[in-house]
Amino acid sequence: RGYLDNITAIGPRTVGSPENEVLAVNYLLEQIRGIERESTDAHKISIDIQRPTGSFSIDFLGGFTSYYANITNVVVKLEPRSGAEHAVLSNCHFDSVPNTPGASDDAVSCAVMLEILNTLSKSSESLQHAVIFLFNGAEENILQASHGFITQHEWAKSIRAFINLEAAGVGGKELVFQTGPENPWLVQAYVVAAKHPFASVVAQEIFQSGIIPADTDFRIYRDFGHVPGIDLAFIENGYIYHTEYDTSDRILTDSIQRAGDNILAVLKYLATSEKLAKSFEYRHGNVVFFDILGLFVLAYPARVGTIMNYITAAIAFFYLSKKVLQPKPRAVDNLKKLFTAFSLTLTSWVCTLVAVLMVAVFVSIIGRALSWYTHFYVSVSLYGTAAAAKLILVHMLAKKFFYKNMNEQYLGDIFFDASLMIWSIALAVMTQMGLCSAFVCTLWVAFPLLTKLMIHKEFSQKGATMKFIVMYMLGMFVPYLYMLYLSWTVFEMFTPVMGRSGSEIPPDMVLAGFIVIFTVILSSYFINFIYLVKSTKTTLVTLTTVFVVTLILVCSGIFFPYSSDAANPKPKRVFLQHTSRRFHDIDGNVVKSDSGIWINGFDYNGISHITPHVPEINDTIRTPCEEQAPFCGLPWILPVHFMFRLRRHFYHALEDVNSNTRMTCYSVGKQMVILPLLLTMWTHISVPAGPSHMSLYVRPHAGSALSRWSLGDGMPVASLGGDYFVFYSRGLHAAPWRFWVELTAPEKHSDGIVSLAIAAHYFFGEDQKSPQLYALLERFPNWTFSSGWSCTYDLFVF
Repeated sequence: RGYLDNITAIGPRTVGSPENEVLAVNYLLEQIRGIERESTDAHKISIDIQRPTGSFSIDFLGGFTSYYANITNVVVKLEPRSGAEHAVLSNCHFDSVPNTPGASDDAVSCAVMLEILNTLSKSSESLQHAVIFLFNGAEENILQASHGFITQHEWAKSIRAFINLEAAGVGGKELVFQTGPENPWLVQAYVVAAKHPFASVVAQEIFQSGIIPADTDFRIYRDFGHVPGIDLAFIENGYIYHTEYDTSDRILTDSIQRAGDNILAVLKYLATSEKLAKSFEYRHGNVVFFDILGLFVLAYPARVGTIMNYITAAIAFFYLSKKVLQPKPRAVDNLKKLFTAFSLTLTSWVCTLVAVLMVAVFVSIIGRALSWYTHFYVSVSLYGTAAAAKLILVHMLAKKFFYKNMNEQYLGDIFFDASLMIWSIALAVMTQMGLCSAFVCTLWVAFPLLTKLMIHKEFSQKGATMKFIVMYMLGMFVPYLYMLYLSWTVFEMFTPVMGRSGSEIPPDMVLAGFIVIFTVILSSYFINFIYLVKSTKTTLVTLTTVFVVTLILVCSGIFFPYSSDAANPKPKRVFLQHTSRRFHDIDGNVVKSDSGIWINGFDYNGISHITPHVPEINDTIRTPCEEQAPFCGLPWILPVHFMFRLRRHFYHALEDVNSNTRMTCYSVGKQMVILPLLLTMWTHISVPAGPSHMSLYVRPHAGSALSRWSLGDGMPVASLGGDYFVFYSRGLHAAPWRFWVELTAPEKHSDGIVSLAIAAHYFFGEDQKSPQLYALLERFPNWTFSSGWSCTYDLFVF
């Protein structure tokens, strides 16, 4: 904890700031050299400060190119006294996003790594392989420092596997949510070594689907270093992730100890493993892995899982076909009734989803989105009860009107088989798609089928007797317990994300969809009870009453979405940029300039809850789009424009156009070559002075094309919408940013070939916040996290 407290005491550690490049680096070096002095003779410790410059393209956030200059990595190698040819890498990052102390993201991981280095160095037992500790100084700049290390550092060539330590929340358990690619032995190493396992291939496939707008250094090591690894992250309390509340005192000592025990054990295991030296020889397919209530992890190769899944599905289909086709004279009638129950079950699911989503749409339209953000039970009372009530209603009506006077035991039996059929089909389809998460379907086929076979006599007895219910519940215990555990993990991760996922996606629809999915899953083998019991009216009335009361309370606004509770804050995120803009014509003349504070609410509610506190921020100052400029003439720090509706942007204009005192200098040169039918133009741009963070936007005009540039691999990557985006950052004492772009266009181009804009962002220091910005920030309510900085935007036409 001492390491953690000292790192966070430095304050926000933005790339390029003295806090990040000097104070944090000096503190790490001081601690590492102290550890080196006290290490045993069994080890050799080497320390290196790397300051790489480079660029790369990435398809994250719609696709963009990243350029970094003179950023900082602190690299430590612990190896046997005689040296080692192979190494395992442990990665954390000590930088933070602006205006936050970054305790969980990711100072606590660096503190854990320092303690692990200290523990290993004092051991008299020599390791077989080296352990490289990378204290990464530019992860929040979209993975730049890890790219600089894995592509440029001489020690990178020896790395055979890595462990990446990250955070999507503050403390709690650290979840293994990515492994590989295709290295089952790494998961087995975690299974054998970790003392407190917490891992899920379901989380891996959800994360890699892109649903969560985030990424980690795992991607860089995998894609640019071609190294297999394990990705861990704290996921608890994501409400205060990347906010001023991410402080060291909120991370329990037990969480730090738990993470240290796990990572130390896994690193020691890998550093003494014979497989590490030949890791690439063990690359043979994916692996299915999941923990059981945090007690232990089950892991097996995906190909084994595929065989298990198909066998389970085949047994289920065999059971269903044998049951339906016997006796032969009734086979057609039995088949018809099974498919009727199957269709009715699916219909009830679709009706439930549509009905609950309509409620979510209504809640969003009336301005009550995120009412459950601080009070999660509201979402269960609203959407959970609606889903359960709708399911019961559909089947209750079917029982009363469609299955009138039919034997109750037969109906219960046939609807059980219908659910088994649905899960068997889902299992076969997911397995065919290659999804490791299909193991969940295996649980929902195997255990219910075994239960049915064990108590098939009770199924034929009249009514749902207590003996039948007890035996049924015991048989279903494993899949239901695991699904509840998995549900908790998913909601623990996703609910806070809804407060920072932009204004495009209605969060109530997303959460309502998840609740319906889990309600449908958990109810799938209880639908038959609707047909077995005499009446479900009491249950239906109770659920409907809870739903109606909750809906009325939500509509009344009694559930305020955000909280400033000191012990458990759940703030609204708002970003404010004091922007000075200049738009130049093709002759270089300034045709328009303005200054104002550009305001973005980071969730679906926009600024509706803020207007009563700051009246001048209202719908009358919505941001107009500058159609002729890339990205609407707005100084995006990253290309996340697709996550935010323009009508939810607000631009508070200021009278003093030059109220932002700092303006970035640019130097532009052009070289043109006339080719047959086409004009090729090279534009050389130099930025001799500017802040540590800048964004470049390029929009070729109609008929023109951006063919090459001096960034990344030389091939331009367009962002969503067609414009090109380059993210730039630098450490201290970086050389001027110089680059060129090559365009081709028709020879006639009176309105220019390309529009090019540069935004400069001042994330720290005396230029970060203007007096006007300070004054506005002070008026924001205490349940907001308001992150502000100054920036400039200059548009040129060539």
